[in-house]
Amino acid sequence: MSDLPILYSFRRCPYAMRARMALWIASITVELREVKLADKPPELAETSPKATVPVLALPDGEVVDESIAVMRWALAKSDPEGWLSGDDKKLIERNDGPFKHHLDRYKYPNRYEDEPDHGQIDHRGEGLAILQDLDARLTDQPQLCGETRTLADIALFPFIRQFANTDRAWFDAQDIPHLQNWLEGHLSSDLFQAVMPKFTPWKAGDDPIAFGPQ
Repeated sequence: MSDLPILYSFRRCPYAMRARMALWIASITVELREVKLADKPPELAETSPKATVPVLALPDGEVVDESIAVMRWALAKSDPEGWLSGDDKKLIERNDGPFKHHLDRYKYPNRYEDEPDHGQIDHRGEGLAILQDLDARLTDQPQLCGETRTLADIALFPFIRQFANTDRAWFDAQDIPHLQNWLEGHLSSDLFQAVMPKFTPWKAGDDPIAFGPQ
C-alpha cells in the first residue's frame, strides 16, 4: 500500500472524524493507522511534530496535519455532494474557537480547575448559547448551509455530538429541536456509520489497513 496516503487517526476524536468523513465521501482510500493517544507511535511525531490526529501523509512526502485542511484537500480531489459550497469559515472558526473552548471546560472540568473565571455549568451555558444560534439557523432549512449537508455540517457535528453526550439527558431536555433533529440525522447517516468501525492501535510492522469506500 505504499502508494496510498497514510492517515493517522483516533476513532473518537472529533477532528479525526470529520477528516475521515471527507476522505470517505471523496472516495479516497488511505492506509489507516489508528492511534492510542496515551501511547502514540513514534512515527506520528516523526511525520508531524505536533503529534496530534489527524495527520495525512501523502505519497509525495507532503503532510497535511490540520483536520479542515484534510477535508479541503480531499474535496478538492472529488466533491460529489458539493460540500465545498458550504465551506462557511465563520461557522467553522466559531466552532473550533469559542465552542471548542467551552466544550473542553464543560466535558473535562478537572483539567481547568486553575481557571477561576468560569465553572463547568457556566461553560455549558456558553456552549448552549452557540447551539441555540445554530438551532435558529436550522429553523427554515435542514442543514446549516441549505438543503443538503456540506462541509460546515460535517465539520461541526462531531463536536456537537461530544457536547450532547457529556450529559445526554440534559441536552435532550433543551429547547433546540431543530439542532437535535439535525444531530440525530448525522449520527444515523450511512456516512458516519461507515467511518466509525473499531481498529486495534497501529504499531510498526502491522499489516496495513486500507480504509475507504472502494
